[in-house]
Amino acid sequence: MDFQFSSQQDLLRKSVREFSEGAIFPKVQQMEETDEVPWDLYKEMAKQQYMGILIPKEYGGTAFGNLARMIMLEEVGRVSAAMAMALQIFHLGTVPIADFGNEAQKKKYLPALAKGERLSTIAVTEATGGSDPTGVQTAAKLQGDHYILNGRKCFITHGHVADTITIMAKTGEGPKGFSAFIVEKSFPGFKLGRKEKKFGLHGCNTGEIAMENCVVPRENLLGNEGDGLKVSMAAISEVGRAGMAGCGLGVINACLEASVKFANERVLGGKPISQHQAIQWMISDIYMDLETSRLLSYRAAWMKDQKIRCDVDMAMAKFYATEAAVRCAKKAVDIHGGYGYMMEYPVQRYYRDAEILIASAGTSEIQRIVMARKALTSFK
Repeated sequence: MDFQFSSQQDLLRKSVREFSEGAIFPKVQQMEETDEVPWDLYKEMAKQQYMGILIPKEYGGTAFGNLARMIMLEEVGRVSAAMAMALQIFHLGTVPIADFGNEAQKKKYLPALAKGERLSTIAVTEATGGSDPTGVQTAAKLQGDHYILNGRKCFITHGHVADTITIMAKTGEGPKGFSAFIVEKSFPGFKLGRKEKKFGLHGCNTGEIAMENCVVPRENLLGNEGDGLKVSMAAISEVGRAGMAGCGLGVINACLEASVKFANERVLGGKPISQHQAIQWMISDIYMDLETSRLLSYRAAWMKDQKIRCDVDMAMAKFYATEAAVRCAKKAVDIHGGYGYMMEYPVQRYYRDAEILIASAGTSEIQRIVMARKALTSFK
């Protein structure tokens, strides 16, 4: 087994780290205080070709692949989990078009998405269907050359920011009664609902979107009628969950660096607290969680690039990395003692951001179900 990164991947890590520290870090405090979307950073990330990492070269992307994306998200998330979340959501919104779109749809949307001229997301979750997508009630009816969509989506990351949204809606009954559509925010009947106020991931917008007799051209149907679950779950299970694992890696990385730095500098009883065994054990736990999360996450991403089935592996990576991010963030706060609760120390932000990662792209309970199904059929 070869665990060596290629020279291109090593260069990518270095360049993303430099960009994150130089361009993103100075904006983090402003994002924390205002919760405003950093439009200038999105434009800069587009110039760095971060948006098109999963888009084929013939449509303007770099096609660097899923392993490179994992590297990118870890490095961005190390500085700002909010920006890593935003970036992975943009990827998540483009993949259904790249994987299931016809040639006309790819030519129309992918080049602009790769350049960051348009921003994308995916909208599946509703009050009646989050972890269970078959609970979706948004309906789509064909009328002549258009579909008319009616319904409301909630907890949509960058739903208020995206220009191009992949939306799942009911077109019939049963598992084949769902279809996926490319919806533009300019379509008649598309409306923005409330913007949510989260305790973490500030600067990464979350909110409701609504369709009230929203007119969607027939040619914006992704695949065929009845493909909605296939389109949505392929994106969420192998791209969304990978993205959340990458965000988790970034948080754990940040927790380890902050904890080691503080433990070496903080002196109590005449010696740095890093010399106390209790502190060393907490730091060793964070270190082990980081390396374990990396092994699971990078392996799953590599499998995706090799076109090896990896939905269960992505579930494991997402589960472990996001749960570990919360564990490690708590330990980082504990290592900082009273300072861990002060806003000028970033570990409190890591803790708040990490908690939100668990629910995104399927809760930990959903990942357990995916893993259990595999185990129960593999070891009878």
